[in-house]
Amino acid sequence: MTVIDWLLDADPAIRWQVLRDLAGAPADVVAAEQARVAREGWGARLLALQDDDGSWAGGACFPGQGYRHTGPDHEPPPDGQDGQPWVSTLPTLDVLVELGVDPADERVRPAVEAVRDHVVWEHEGQRFFDGEVEACINGRTVRAGAYFGQPVEGIVDRLLREQYDDGGWNCELEFGSKVSSFASTINVLEGLLAYERSGGAQDVSAARRGGEEYLLTRHLFRRKTTGAVVDDDWLLFSFPPRWHYDVLRALDYFRDAGGPPDERLGEALDVVERKRLPDGTWLLENTHPGLVFFSLEAGDGQASRWNTLRAMRVLAWAQRATNPD
Repeated sequence: MTVIDWLLDADPAIRWQVLRDLAGAPADVVAAEQARVAREGWGARLLALQDDDGSWAGGACFPGQGYRHTGPDHEPPPDGQDGQPWVSTLPTLDVLVELGVDPADERVRPAVEAVRDHVVWEHEGQRFFDGEVEACINGRTVRAGAYFGQPVEGIVDRLLREQYDDGGWNCELEFGSKVSSFASTINVLEGLLAYERSGGAQDVSAARRGGEEYLLTRHLFRRKTTGAVVDDDWLLFSFPPRWHYDVLRALDYFRDAGGPPDERLGEALDVVERKRLPDGTWLLENTHPGLVFFSLEAGDGQASRWNTLRAMRVLAWAQRATNPD
């Protein structure tokens, strides 16, 4: 079995992206496979877990007080570790976007409309697609809102006002932080890219370039002042990334944004190449602990279809050999 065959022997959420990004399948074949995401496998399971009040797990960013971990579909944190729960509305929408569920599907549209009409933030009861105060949360909300065709102009306006002089963003702005963070910046960049592609009214191109430059100046993982690696965990590849930053996530953003790779991505691309196993796959390395409805991977230390897909399409974009066989 080739790596491509192994990737295609998977959930429709992976299959359609492999067909689009690696196999060069015709557009109608890709579209037909993507249409299955809302009706089969992981996408259908997540949609079925939405509560009657429009939320998942009774909360916007965190599960509601009455939520309990019960039933076979609610898996405990990996290896029994505690962590942030990932079953509430925002992380669930994050995953649905990653899966590529069709926003126009008749099962998806009412689900998102229920979020819009009924879910409010724990912060101060703001409506979900109006956002709250943290840039990393607001960036993810913009991404989901833009993807699903919801109005997010107010959040975008706030993010543009909150961009730091160094080009990025930081969730700790309200607590006096003076410089950007990698995690907040990648979350905002992904959101602004989705907003730009949705035909949003505001011009966010300059803000995106500023955020990109913040990451590129640091070669995606180094301190600007000393050149030291900021965090060794950023060299470990996760899926889903949640709000966390890592090199593969950043590279996949730049690939998705298009254009030729900046030369300052070279060292990060080297990291990806070095992690390729002899059989042509990549491992899952750093699952972020916390309650999940169900797992999308076999576990840390195991071959990862998601990381293999993303690594291969990043290397193909950078015109580096991907060894698909």
